[in-house]
Amino acid sequence: MPRTPAPFAPFEWMIAWRYLRARRAEGGVSVMTWISLIGITLAVFALIATLAVRSGFRAEFVDTIVGSNAHITVYHTQRVNEAGQATRTLPDHAGMAARVAEVPGVVRVAPLVKGQVMASANDRNAGVEVFGIAGEDLADITRVADPETARGSLEMFDQGIAIGSGVALQLGVGLGDSVKLISPNGVRTAFGISPRVKAYEITYIFTAGRYDIDRTRVYMPFAEAQLYFNREGVADELEVIVTDPEDVNGLAGPVAQAAGVGALVWTWQDASGGFLRALEIEDNVMFVILSVLVLIAAMNIVSGLIMLVKNKGRDIGILRTMGLTEGSVMRVFFICGSFTGIIGTAMGVVLGCVFAIYIDPIFATVNYLSGGGVWDPAVRGIYALPAKLQLMDVLSAVALSLGLSFFVTLFPARRAARLNPVEALRYE
Repeated sequence: MPRTPAPFAPFEWMIAWRYLRARRAEGGVSVMTWISLIGITLAVFALIATLAVRSGFRAEFVDTIVGSNAHITVYHTQRVNEAGQATRTLPDHAGMAARVAEVPGVVRVAPLVKGQVMASANDRNAGVEVFGIAGEDLADITRVADPETARGSLEMFDQGIAIGSGVALQLGVGLGDSVKLISPNGVRTAFGISPRVKAYEITYIFTAGRYDIDRTRVYMPFAEAQLYFNREGVADELEVIVTDPEDVNGLAGPVAQAAGVGALVWTWQDASGGFLRALEIEDNVMFVILSVLVLIAAMNIVSGLIMLVKNKGRDIGILRTMGLTEGSVMRVFFICGSFTGIIGTAMGVVLGCVFAIYIDPIFATVNYLSGGGVWDPAVRGIYALPAKLQLMDVLSAVALSLGLSFFVTLFPARRAARLNPVEALRYE
């Protein structure tokens, strides 16, 4: 009894390879196959590049948030102070900070005094938000205390103020210059409240990486901010930094309990949750759209393979009469079609990874050729287009491309296997 050859035997690969190498005049690979190869390459490239940019944008956006803002903000419900005025300040901020710091997972707790003022210098004005914070706490803010992007020294912070690079650009000031801060809620007099105006020397200029932060934020020593904003002995809120910012919601409850009665918490995910959800929806939509492009490119394999089956009808009849089973014929043409998907996917992965790795010079070239202004940080929030290659993104793109390529190849391969050898050789 003759032995049935194993699936994907060497002779099946040999026949498929001869068909793929054959010239067009011999009924070999058609133009449609080359089109499908290029289409799959470009579709996989676009999918990987989009996933990398998506991951990079979210990582950069989240990093600028958690690297320059509180992970959890603790503030107080409205109450009436000793003067009979409604306030939300924290009178026992030191004790509250000590209790919150004992919560497992909390790295640092810093009291803050916040206020919005007008900054003026060189006949220019800019609305800024002042953060009163201790110098040692400011040094722990990674995005602000980055020596590679900042100018000046934090050791001089107690002798002046720290401003964002966008504020410095608007006012036309640099290190050592003075800036007037004008607050409408200033000194109380017999005639009412007069604006408070005070000049401060700029001792530090930072670049946090977020356009809105660099353009509006000013840091002031905590004790000086208490005097300037009439917050003697109190703080406006606590800035809490945790070990894992992504799991901040799990610490919100324990932090609120440790803060005590009347304390409220607000996490960075609460503040930016809408934007992050919009990013997630956009990511899913883009993945579906690009998956359709991969499917369209893979469908071209069907056209090329159908033409190959038609041209090789005589060969199929001869092979069947020689003893090839339907399964062997099907596998031969399946190899021909899937090989296109494999090569196109591999080329697309290489192009996509190269694009993600060298995105900075590529983007700089595009920006130069277009005359500049391609990326507006005022709209995007960050200063450059980021990309971050992740293994799962690459694997999902490869799985999608190969899966679709293999699936659509089954139909013309099955048609070739069911071709009647008598019909194929009738007119030969």
